[in-house]
Amino acid sequence: MPWLIAMAVLIVLSGLFSASEAAYFYLQRQDLRFLAAGNAAQRTAARLMQQPDRLLSAVLFWNLVINMIYFTISARVGMQLENHQDGSGWGVLFAIGSVFLVIFFSEMFPKSFAVLRSRSYAGLVAIPLALAVKCVDPLLPLLRFTNLVLKRLFFPRMNPEPDLEISDLERAVELSTQDAELDEHEYRMLRNIVHLSQLRADEWMRPRRQFVTFRAPVTMQDLKEQFPPSGFVLVTRRDSDEIQYSIDADDLLDSQPGQSQMGKRLVAVPWCSSVADVYEKLRSADRQVANVVNEHGETIGIITIDDIADAVFVDTPSRTRRVIDEQPIRKIEHNVWHVMGLATIRRLEKLLNADLPETRNVTMQGVLQEVLQALPTQGDQCRWGPLQLEVLEAAERGRCRVEVRIIDPRTPEGPK
Repeated sequence: MPWLIAMAVLIVLSGLFSASEAAYFYLQRQDLRFLAAGNAAQRTAARLMQQPDRLLSAVLFWNLVINMIYFTISARVGMQLENHQDGSGWGVLFAIGSVFLVIFFSEMFPKSFAVLRSRSYAGLVAIPLALAVKCVDPLLPLLRFTNLVLKRLFFPRMNPEPDLEISDLERAVELSTQDAELDEHEYRMLRNIVHLSQLRADEWMRPRRQFVTFRAPVTMQDLKEQFPPSGFVLVTRRDSDEIQYSIDADDLLDSQPGQSQMGKRLVAVPWCSSVADVYEKLRSADRQVANVVNEHGETIGIITIDDIADAVFVDTPSRTRRVIDEQPIRKIEHNVWHVMGLATIRRLEKLLNADLPETRNVTMQGVLQEVLQALPTQGDQCRWGPLQLEVLEAAERGRCRVEVRIIDPRTPEGPK
């Protein structure tokens, strides 16, 4: 009976550590922010997750020690049963039963429960778990050294796998559609998610002249006169044009008369960041709008969380269609296209299947300004690589439409 009681206690301890592993590593960012602002035990849980490798090493160490003691006692009890029952097989049955007990009560049930109640469980066991981690701290250098020696002795040529390239992910998406038989919409959505890491912020942002700002304080009358096309009220200070914070326009409209709304500061991202990085920063900071800045720290555009959702869920995402509600590139006849100024060079090059000159500009309008060395006006013509460009429309706020022709590369070039 003392051995059986000891085994029961060990099962409970093993279950607690297994549940801790599942609960802590199931916590999301919002859970960690909630714990960091909670009581002492919850703040301890948040601090433990600041060093996840240390926490995981301690949990696995204690789980291993407990399980080794458990199976040692189980073997001893099994041998005693065999001796007392004259080899009737009770010892073997006890050993098999003890394995099933530890699988169910120390692994399956605790981990399932902990995942469902990860936030509350993490705060509940935070203090005893922190003590267990401190007890293992002196052993961690020895464990790391042992791991390194064993790896050098038995796996001297084992190298870490290289990072996946975008082409590898695209290939994986293509293969997954063959195996899982995804429909066309699901395939395009997976492809769009992969392309977020290739899409630069300045290619997807709303340019500075394509959104409106309001000087503080903002009133309902201001919104009635000019509703923000981005869906967010972008507020600047009275003495500056730089955006200070944003307010969801829908929240402002739903508020009661006389009720004020607190704005949120924007997340600043460089123009060369990928849209995937922008989304990660917005998610970690719990914000909905990022301002894109150039090398001088000046705001050149904004990206909202809705813009990123558009890049994922729309079948053929387009900044031009999103910002000015027009098709970015439209074929007129053979080798002739009408291209909006906001259309990206990357999209144009892919559609025309032509080798275009290298340029730092992202949009067709940027190329026109570079070649013409002036702001484009209606009727301007120029040659850019294999393309003949003619400005059909040049309106206010940077709106521009260009006729693009693929011509013989041997013909002379130059602006007109």
